[in-house]
Amino acid sequence: MSGRQSGRPTLEQVAARAGVGRGTVSRVINGSPRVSEQTRTAVARAVAELGYVPNQAARALAGSRTDAIALVIPEAEARLFAEPYFLDLIRGVSAELAEADKQLLLTLVRSEQERQRFEQYLAAQRVDGVLLASVHGDDPLPDRIRELGLPVVMNGRRAESEPVPYVDSDNIGAGRAAVAHLVGRGRSRIATVTGPLDMYVARARLGGYRAGLAEAGLSPDEALVSAGDFTEEGGRRAMRLLLDRSPDLDAVFAASDVMAAGARAALREAGRRVPDDVALVGVDDSPVARLMDPPLTSVRQPIEEMGRTMARMLLQEIAEAPQELRRHVLPTELIVRESC
Repeated sequence: MSGRQSGRPTLEQVAARAGVGRGTVSRVINGSPRVSEQTRTAVARAVAELGYVPNQAARALAGSRTDAIALVIPEAEARLFAEPYFLDLIRGVSAELAEADKQLLLTLVRSEQERQRFEQYLAAQRVDGVLLASVHGDDPLPDRIRELGLPVVMNGRRAESEPVPYVDSDNIGAGRAAVAHLVGRGRSRIATVTGPLDMYVARARLGGYRAGLAEAGLSPDEALVSAGDFTEEGGRRAMRLLLDRSPDLDAVFAASDVMAAGARAALREAGRRVPDDVALVGVDDSPVARLMDPPLTSVRQPIEEMGRTMARMLLQEIAEAPQELRRHVLPTELIVRESC
């Protein structure tokens, strides 16, 4: 009696026939080396018996690949193209993949519907691996990608104990260095504009700010902390709130250059001079920092190099299937300009 059946067989049916999990079948179909030869043979037999075709699946079982890598950014187009951070990251990823003769697929995931559609795209085995940027703490996508058997590397992390491979910068060190510089310039009422606190990067920079205050012997004051969202308008709103709550502040550490630009605008609206009345420090050392008036002191993170390192790490994940979690944290550097 034939093992084939009417109707298009599903991945779940292949998994049941092979006696393995759905994720294992995905790994085999994707050509992942993270499965034993015995398991690969069992899945291949189930695929053949059920008639689970897609030609791509058959090619993958033979060991071929798509030579395509997806870079996923869960942000709106407006933010993607307004922030130098993403453009530098894409430049680094693109350069590294081009050298490896791989195709880059840039994908924006802005809603639950788009996330589900992207997961279906991945399940069709159309890419060899995924790079993720700007991931929030509750985002399930990194885990879902791994369940599908695809290698994934994140830009940043969702938490201190991140189970997915990642490339990050020293965000705690960035906040600490900014505060130390401001204290060295004689400032004592140092405020901060944070990023969205559901993102580890924002919490880490806030943690660095607090550590810097403690090291300088300054008492923390929650009235000097205001949450932004990594946008210019968010920085402006947060700065206005800080001025209302703490009009005696004499310095601000903004968790990004873009938010620092918004903070600078709010300070000007309030008649505060930078750096005479309020010193200002940002993060990224982006073109925004260099073009501000006055030019912005900023903690540089090597964004383009992060993109290159992410892509390099993912290609290694695809080729080698390492047994240990890979993580890489790049150093930051304070670049002093005229804003403090």
